[in-house]
Amino acid sequence: MLQRLSNILAIPKGHPQGIVYILFGLVTILAIWGAVITEEWALAALPAALLVAWIAIVDFHFIFFLMLACIPISIEMELPGGFGTDLPSEPLMWLLTLIGVAWFLKHSIDINKAFLLHPISLLLLLHLCWIMVSTVSSENFVISFKFLLAKGWYVIVFYFLAARVLQSDKDIRKFTWWFTLSTALTVVSILARHAPHGFSFEEVNYVMGPFYRNHVMYACLLAVLMPFLWFTSYRYKKWSFPWMVLAGCIVLFVLGINFAYTRAAYVALVAAIGFYWLLRWRLVKWALAGGVLVMGLLIALITTRDNWLEFAPDYNKAVTHRSFDNLLEATTKLQDISTMERVYRWVAASYMIQDKPLHGFGPGNFYFYYKKYTVSSFKTYVSDNPERSGIHNYYLMTTVEQGLPGLIFFLALCFSVLLYGERIYHRCREDWQRHTTAAATCTFALIALLMLMNDFVETDKIGSLFFISMAILVNMDLLSKKEIGSSEEIN
Repeated sequence: MLQRLSNILAIPKGHPQGIVYILFGLVTILAIWGAVITEEWALAALPAALLVAWIAIVDFHFIFFLMLACIPISIEMELPGGFGTDLPSEPLMWLLTLIGVAWFLKHSIDINKAFLLHPISLLLLLHLCWIMVSTVSSENFVISFKFLLAKGWYVIVFYFLAARVLQSDKDIRKFTWWFTLSTALTVVSILARHAPHGFSFEEVNYVMGPFYRNHVMYACLLAVLMPFLWFTSYRYKKWSFPWMVLAGCIVLFVLGINFAYTRAAYVALVAAIGFYWLLRWRLVKWALAGGVLVMGLLIALITTRDNWLEFAPDYNKAVTHRSFDNLLEATTKLQDISTMERVYRWVAASYMIQDKPLHGFGPGNFYFYYKKYTVSSFKTYVSDNPERSGIHNYYLMTTVEQGLPGLIFFLALCFSVLLYGERIYHRCREDWQRHTTAAATCTFALIALLMLMNDFVETDKIGSLFFISMAILVNMDLLSKKEIGSSEEIN
């Protein structure tokens, strides 16, 4: 029967995948027919799912880049049972997690031991191990275990699998193109929706749907992606078609950031330029030391003699502003509601850390326990927190949920990445390696800076770039060392 169908469909006799094509056609027909009969339209997606699975078996690189393209256009969905996911990126991440585990098990002998034993990899694994420890001692084990699983597939897909895929100049450029063009589509969509409203500040969150939760996520993604656009443009001849497309995307992203009215993104763009020069002038270590010193003095000043109480806002003045100019003015006067709500949660976080300094409350548990630690004098109009948002400072959140050791391990990871980025940049001999290193280090630095005011690492839109940047830097480090070793052998 299969041979007869093969003849009808004009599949050559003896074709190695002829039966697969026939079976796929039958499944497609039956799935569509079943969807029409039962009105369960999810059945119609079965052929597409099987096709993706087949491609993943044949070559998972394509699925990896497809997932990257899907991240900017993914939409947050609430599924039955209170389960939330990002579609279509997250199912592809789950698939790649399974593929990654299977691939590493099958090719365990061929795995690059130098990559696994690299200090950045070891610190990342140490960070992950401590999350496991704090999960075991969690106040809510189920929530923390879900957090651990999510962190696990982020590390597998965006660090280890990314390191396998993104190794050459061609790979890095492909990554930039897939991510950039998809993001550019969302920017065009948002600007087109915003334009009829006169690009008003009041409507900025409304026009973000359905791709972004809010204007902060949108603008910060554009900002942290900018280094890859900028340095990838150096890989093409000036005024060539690819160069002009990238230049156009840079202009488009700047417009997007401008009309997103996000203070953090404005700071990030300026910081990107500043950090690049710190990288070139070998001043990263001094900048980090200065940053730690300033933060230490600031914390000491605020906590001495209960000085922090003087930052309590006027409940009636800390409101949402309808004009961006008013928002900036309110920020300098500590009357902006988003800033003061952060302070409200930061004060609660300080008491939570004092209560459980070693293991914390468990990963993912801040929201469920912070309200009994809040101080009423810092309360704002949005303190009820119906959207269940986090602490808006990833370092504080890490300390609250994983204890002081968790913060130390995470800071050690971040500092190591930035210091290695500087070292690798000055060791690279080829332009494409130096440009790639600068892009990855600047992107990582911007995310680290933005984490002072946001919790972005747990989101696929920015969290993916956090881990991918680390993977790229380790690859560049190993490649530059290998090339130096080869040249010394020749000499």
